[in-house]
Amino acid sequence: MTDITRRFFIRRAGGALAGLPLAGLINEIPSLRSDSGLTSSLATGMPHFAPTAKSVIFLFMYGGPSQVDTFDYKPKLYPLDGKTIKVKTRGRGGSKNQGRIVGPKWKFKQYGESGKWVSDLFPHLGGCVDDIAFVHSMYAESPIHGSAMFMMNSGNLFSGHPCMGAWANYGLGSENPNLPGHVIMLDKTGGPISGAKNWSSGYMPASYQGVVVRSEGEPILDLSPPEGMTRSLQRRILDQLKRENEEHLKTRRDSSELAARIASYELAYRMQAHAPEALDVSREDEGTQQLYGLDQPRTQDFARKCIIARRLVERGVRFVQVYSGGHHNDNNWDAHGDLKINHDRHAGNTDRPIAGLLKDLKRSGLLDETLVVWTGEFGRQPTAEYAKGTGRDHNSYGFTLWMAGGGIKGGMSVGRTDELGAAAVEDRFHVKNLHATVLRCLGLDCNRLAFRYGGLERRLVGVEGAEPMHQVFA
Repeated sequence: MTDITRRFFIRRAGGALAGLPLAGLINEIPSLRSDSGLTSSLATGMPHFAPTAKSVIFLFMYGGPSQVDTFDYKPKLYPLDGKTIKVKTRGRGGSKNQGRIVGPKWKFKQYGESGKWVSDLFPHLGGCVDDIAFVHSMYAESPIHGSAMFMMNSGNLFSGHPCMGAWANYGLGSENPNLPGHVIMLDKTGGPISGAKNWSSGYMPASYQGVVVRSEGEPILDLSPPEGMTRSLQRRILDQLKRENEEHLKTRRDSSELAARIASYELAYRMQAHAPEALDVSREDEGTQQLYGLDQPRTQDFARKCIIARRLVERGVRFVQVYSGGHHNDNNWDAHGDLKINHDRHAGNTDRPIAGLLKDLKRSGLLDETLVVWTGEFGRQPTAEYAKGTGRDHNSYGFTLWMAGGGIKGGMSVGRTDELGAAAVEDRFHVKNLHATVLRCLGLDCNRLAFRYGGLERRLVGVEGAEPMHQVFA
């Protein structure tokens, strides 16, 4: 049996045998019924529409990649390099009306049948453009990392709200009862600003929050039982704990957190048997490991994360978020200093693994049912931040993201920024439109999917609602 055929079998068998959606948990635990707010939207684990994707792999380039140096080709910037011109910008340095242009530091080439212009930063990804939809007209309210991260992850400028992965699992449940439905993989240098608040379940039960998985060492901390603890003894302890908690549960009116705790204990027990196999990249054949760049020191870390992401979605995990970039500026895409050193480093670490992920998903048939999203929390300005140097400040007026698979039409570009790449001017899309698009691919109506909290019907896209980016759908 070839590796691809084996994956196809795992995916189909896993979907058939592991069908324990949220509805099953609702029926088992009284506190997760209507009095907790779950039935205010979707208590059956069924989508609103026919889904085009079963899972999401969200590739987060923390720090803010420069759109004009990656995928938003602006040839007029090259001859303007070093010249001070009038252009409105707003970043961590405040609002300005003029600035010194920093011309792109890399050349662009056309790739694929679509002829998409891609920077030399991404030669491997350039070969995948006919499977990708680029959106060049994104915008957001905040040019500050913390609030921009919350907006991209949870649709709100402030912490305390459920993130996308929580909403996806709340609406649909998990296809695999033995693995978490929402997984986070952080950069080897650490997590982003505000840490776990970015993958929080917010006011939802804790069972929807992201589970952090490490690509090296023990994949999930404290997953292995302590020395001397047998499987049968552990089962007896958990059974007794469950009985005690369920008795306590009967006496409580608002008990969603306790119910989630019971469910999490059971999930952790099942994960001990199933997670090690799912996270073991050594089971991949040599050709697959090379495709991702697992054989190269530079790309090895991100390659391992991308392989794990693929192994998880083929086993039914609903939402996997992979971070490139840790908290310190030198370790993320936040190019305030030397733009070339910064972007050469991070693009070089991720280009081959991401291209390998897309190619691997496509050849196995998984790309048809997996939505892949690539973005930062915002983009960067076409002007220099300081009097000297090539560093760019943050830019939330206009930036680029891309999507592939899961019902997305490849080989296309949507929207446009101005000739300098400073602001979105055509088919402008807010971050909430991205959220609406992700949910739509999963078969969920962002304007109907709600959770009642504090007397309000809360939504990922807010009470005002949002529309998906219809142009990107196949």
